[in-house]
Amino acid sequence: MSSTIKSPWLIHYDASSCNGCDIEVLACLTPMYDVERFGIINTGNPKHADIFLVTGSVNERNSRVLQQIYEQMLEPKVVIACGVCACSGGIFKECYNTLGGCDVAIPVDVYAPGCAVRPEAIIDAVVQGLGILEEKRLAMQAGTFVAAPKPAKVSAADKQVDGQTVRDNALRQTLEKENSNVA
Repeated sequence: MSSTIKSPWLIHYDASSCNGCDIEVLACLTPMYDVERFGIINTGNPKHADIFLVTGSVNERNSRVLQQIYEQMLEPKVVIACGVCACSGGIFKECYNTLGGCDVAIPVDVYAPGCAVRPEAIIDAVVQGLGILEEKRLAMQAGTFVAAPKPAKVSAADKQVDGQTVRDNALRQTLEKENSNVA
């Protein structure tokens, strides 16, 4: 890679949100907020993107898509979780099909909480991400860069409810039922 700094491109993925944060992401691209003044371009191809902007909570189906997009991006890359749903699962956290924020599927570099997250907070997170991206770029040039490990595969049965996973809870109930039938 050359020593010149290229303009960062970002790709946006909606992981089942209410679309409130998506509207704010689009507002960042309008002339009022103008994220392009930082040289940032929105792209639809993960192979061209440096920054991965994720909105919405993660469930079992979209976690694989999220991981595939992440894997298609070239190093160095930065992941930004936009909105409280992408950060922690938000109001959908207790739903049976929600695993949590996007950090259950891919490593996250910057969190931008809010419901819906304001365009100013998104731009601030992107600027923070640019700093992290430059650090990763310099580490790659120095040969000291180590990619963040992808979290282990998580399913809805691994979701924590009342301090135990759903899988452990179901197993405990099955064993209790079998023991009561034996007695």
